[in-house]
Amino acid sequence: MKLRLFPQEPAGLQLLSQMARQILEATGTLSELFGAPVTEHERLVEELHEHEAKSTDLHFALLTHMRTSFVNPLPREDMYALSRFLNEAMEKLDAAGELVALYKLDRLPKRAADQLEIISRQAELTVDAMRQLDDLDELEDYWIEVMRLAKRAERSHRTWVAEMLRDMKTTQFSRNRDVANQLVDVTKDMRRVATQVGSIIVKEA
Repeated sequence: MKLRLFPQEPAGLQLLSQMARQILEATGTLSELFGAPVTEHERLVEELHEHEAKSTDLHFALLTHMRTSFVNPLPREDMYALSRFLNEAMEKLDAAGELVALYKLDRLPKRAADQLEIISRQAELTVDAMRQLDDLDELEDYWIEVMRLAKRAERSHRTWVAEMLRDMKTTQFSRNRDVANQLVDVTKDMRRVATQVGSIIVKEA
């Protein structure tokens, strides 16, 4: 038997899915920024800001929806937590791009692309998972996979920092580490989303 909470009012789940979609699209923009000349940074950072602004708008739209809807597909505190974690992930992704432009970084190590690949996969899984929150039977694999990806990102981050410390001068190291820290923090926020989903699964089991 499929586990369902409240099949009414699916708009909140659609808003959460759209927030995850903004993260997925922003990873594409950030990937382009990582490979772009400094002259293209301003345009691409502005595009990232637009993704961040859309995410914030969706976050507030969800809060309004929860206040005005008689029945929500999940407890309000769970929906709020999911929305907050997604919005914070988007803010950090935007910050990573802004740092690249401010520091005028035109060559990032391959591990930056590796981290973006992980974030992209986490976001891709989350887009679908948010739409399925009224049917929890299929989401345990999502929870486990996003957690696995987050652990992989943390291992990659530690190696990246060690390599930069070995190969870069102090100023260069500091600037690249700031970007690296923002990226790994995005993966942690995506992990928080998955952990919240796991908590919902456990509560409703």
